[in-house]
This record gives sequence, structure tokens and C-alpha cells, in this order.
Amino acid sequence: MVQYKIGDVARILGISRDLLRYYEKKGVVRPHKDINNDYRYYDTWDINFLLDCVWYKNFGFSIEQTAHMVTNCPYDDLLQDLDAKKDELLAAVKHQQLLMRRISEHRDSVSRIADYIGKCDIRECPEIVCYLNRYNFIYDNRPELQALSQSWLNYMPFTQRYFEINQEDLLGESDNYAWGFSLDMEYVRELNVPEKPPVVHLPPCRSIHSAFKSFGKNGFTPRHIDYIVDYAEKNNLQICGNARGNLVCSVLEDGVVTGYFEVWLPIKD
Repeated sequence: MVQYKIGDVARILGISRDLLRYYEKKGVVRPHKDINNDYRYYDTWDINFLLDCVWYKNFGFSIEQTAHMVTNCPYDDLLQDLDAKKDELLAAVKHQQLLMRRISEHRDSVSRIADYIGKCDIRECPEIVCYLNRYNFIYDNRPELQALSQSWLNYMPFTQRYFEINQEDLLGESDNYAWGFSLDMEYVRELNVPEKPPVVHLPPCRSIHSAFKSFGKNGFTPRHIDYIVDYAEKNNLQICGNARGNLVCSVLEDGVVTGYFEVWLPIKD
């Protein structure tokens, strides 16, 4: 019977010697050891089991799982393991499909935003859930809000960098604003995002829609959208809520980091 040294098996299967030793430890293979030099010798029977390990590993099973499935797994348990992996793969496929949808949406937003700069039109703003965790330059450090913010980081990149400017500040001369995160409702449903305070549900509403740019560090200010307030006054449109919007992208323009922002200002029907 032909026998193979550990280096030969490693080259045949494209796996490391350490992994071969691990599978030996788990009882997947039982190579013959030469009592004179302690060399390990594997036969084709051993290689068959190692091929099974490679087979299952390429489904995404861990090396621990593959060792169990090849050497110590009853029939019904194998079916359960395969069903569990199938469910896991289906969830991964669904997530990848969501990512594809999201990156397509983001690409579309980036490609369109330049056309909206400084222009106003009337449209319905999207339905979202959101929360605020930064006021001007100060983050809210309450433990419950920090925990919420950390949990929402797991929803990236489906979230948007969201801002609000109070109606009173917008109509006055204040430079106050707030930042947080938002999610469109389709992703709220897909990701099963809890909707409880301080998360707020904002329904769609008739709004003045526009976009603006902010240049350089700390360049963002409510005064960037004074022209939208002027547009409302000139067209006899009554503002009825806080301005809301999101950062679409940041790019380098003329050597300066420039933010592109989309904004909606609610008005009465």
C-alpha cells in the first residue's frame, strides 16, 4: 500500500501541516508513525477523509465542524447541520442582495445630488425612523443613547448620516443643529429595527426639497439653507416643521473636503 508523508499530503490537498495535525488530534485521520523517526505516513483512506473535510469546509463550515461531521456525526445530525448551514447561506445571500440594493441607491444619490445644489422643488420627503445623538459639536453621553448608537452601527451601510435644524433656529439667526442616524422604512422592516424612544418615526410629508454643499472642517451651518426659507417666503409656502436631511457624500473639490447634503423642509399642504 502506498503511503504519503505529511508534506506530500499537504501539497496534494493544499492544506497546512498544522491543519493535518489538528485533524489527527480530532481523530479524522490516524497516520502510521514510524517508531524510529516519528514520521507520519498517510494512506489513501486517510486522504479520503481529509477530502471530505475540504468538501465541507468549502461550504463554510468551520474546521471544528468539519472534523465532527466527518468522524462523529450521526445521520440525523448531519441533516440538521446541513439544514442549519443552508439557512445561514440563505440569510447571507439575502444580506448581499440588500447590500447590492443599497450601494445602487447610494450610487444613484451621489450621481444626482450635484443637479440639486441650490435648486428647490416640491416633493414628498421619505418616511424614516431616526434619532439624534449630537448637538452642534457635543455628543450625548447618556449610557442608553450610547448603547443605541452602538447597536445602530450594525445597521450600516443602510443607515444615513441624518441632521435636523429646528424650525425656530432656521427662521432666526441661530447656528444650532443636531446630528444622528436615519433609516428608510424598507430597511427598518428588513432589519427588524426597534421603533421606541429615542428613535422617532417621521411620516412622509410635503416639503421643499433641495441640496447644498459645505466646505472644509466645521463648515456645516443652518445658514446654508437660508435660500430655502427665502424660496418659501417668495412662493407663499408656510414652513411647518424642522428641516431634515442627510449627508450624501464627501469629496475633494479644489483641495478642500466638500460635503454634499440633501435636505427637506416641511410645508403645509
